[in-house]
Amino acid sequence: MTYVKDAPRTSTTIRVRSDANSRISRSRDPFYELMRRLFQEEKTALIGKKFVMLIDDRQKKNEPIKTSEWKQTSEELGIGRASFYSMRNKLLGAGLISNKNGEYRLSGQFSKDTNDMAVWWWSAMMNNDPENL
Repeated sequence: MTYVKDAPRTSTTIRVRSDANSRISRSRDPFYELMRRLFQEEKTALIGKKFVMLIDDRQKKNEPIKTSEWKQTSEELGIGRASFYSMRNKLLGAGLISNKNGEYRLSGQFSKDTNDMAVWWWSAMMNNDPENL
């Protein structure tokens, strides 16, 4: 049997909108909008946002959240173990956070991956100069 905390987290699904008015940067709360594109339920999006903010706050204080703190963290977020690991795995799979040396940190992998996709589409499929993106 595979436990949620041990489930593969190499990728996840995120909704992309084609309408210019739906751009995250045009939202009143871009962070929340990003979480809503990652999580189906509003409640989970809010919890995911709170978890990422906790990681950011602790990282800035040079006291990153340790993976061994899962119980305290899940209690602070008001969710159970399975919900915590499911939410965490989505964030890991999206490349928004990383888990290195038993510590959660913000990750730039999401930005690198989405930028790479945008540049490829712009240049390979649209025949545009990548410098003009």
